[in-house]
Amino acid sequence: MNSSADNLPALVDLAQAEGLPPTPGAAMPEVVDHVAVAKLYGEPLFALPTDLYIPPDALEVFLEAFEGPLDLLLYLIRKQNFNILDIPMAGLTRQYLSYVDEIRNHNLELAAEYLLMAAMLIEIKSRMLLPPKKSADGDEVEDPRAELVRRLLEYEQIKLAAARLNNVPQLGRDFIRAQVFIEQSLQPRFPDVHVVDLRQAWADILKRAKLVQHHKISREELSVREHMSIVLRRLQGQRFVPFEKLFSPEQGVPVLVVTFIALLELAKETLIEITQAEAFAPIYVRLAYTPS
Repeated sequence: MNSSADNLPALVDLAQAEGLPPTPGAAMPEVVDHVAVAKLYGEPLFALPTDLYIPPDALEVFLEAFEGPLDLLLYLIRKQNFNILDIPMAGLTRQYLSYVDEIRNHNLELAAEYLLMAAMLIEIKSRMLLPPKKSADGDEVEDPRAELVRRLLEYEQIKLAAARLNNVPQLGRDFIRAQVFIEQSLQPRFPDVHVVDLRQAWADILKRAKLVQHHKISREELSVREHMSIVLRRLQGQRFVPFEKLFSPEQGVPVLVVTFIALLELAKETLIEITQAEAFAPIYVRLAYTPS
């Protein structure tokens, strides 16, 4: 690696990123024009330390382009236009293992998840090399790749749905909410009132006033015994009298109510009989005894 003065700032920043402490006791070359070429831990650095160590892989960058083993498998299949329902396991496994070997040298924790899928691919490849066997009921055994295909198809559907959701405009990413501040006047301005509005308001007040009405109830004393005698007199000399003929609607509701109560009292004392020939037939009233 070139250690010329042109690359000095990058090398010093790289040493700071690697966590290397400054070496105050190291020999420093002469200051050139008293111009700082870099800053180390906030202090100006006028020359490159002679004992600066830069690891060989300091400038190596590893990009994690896949979100998991299924994402990597789906990428390999779609990139080479493989039929996902008829995956060539030999070629796919070879390419997958080559990628796993790359990441094992850099991120062992990340490689563990990929190694589990690698074991599954090798198992499927081994089962495909064996001669096919039939089940106990005579049916053919399911393709060893079937479970992997189902997982890949489900993952692809979820990935496409997530991409569609990500394309939906989002607040703060694709657009911002517009805010308008209007300076209010210090003196409030009330809306104008027209004649039509006043007329409608007055009509509403009159309508509510009509709902509140007062009336005086006059008390009328009526005797049930007296009306019992009236009913008995009307039944005398009659064989049957229709039920409705015993009432006089023109006398008012109070008289009708008292007459009905008088009929009930007479029936209770078995002085009259209330009969009906059949259901829904007219109702008749007659005396239950023969006057002497």
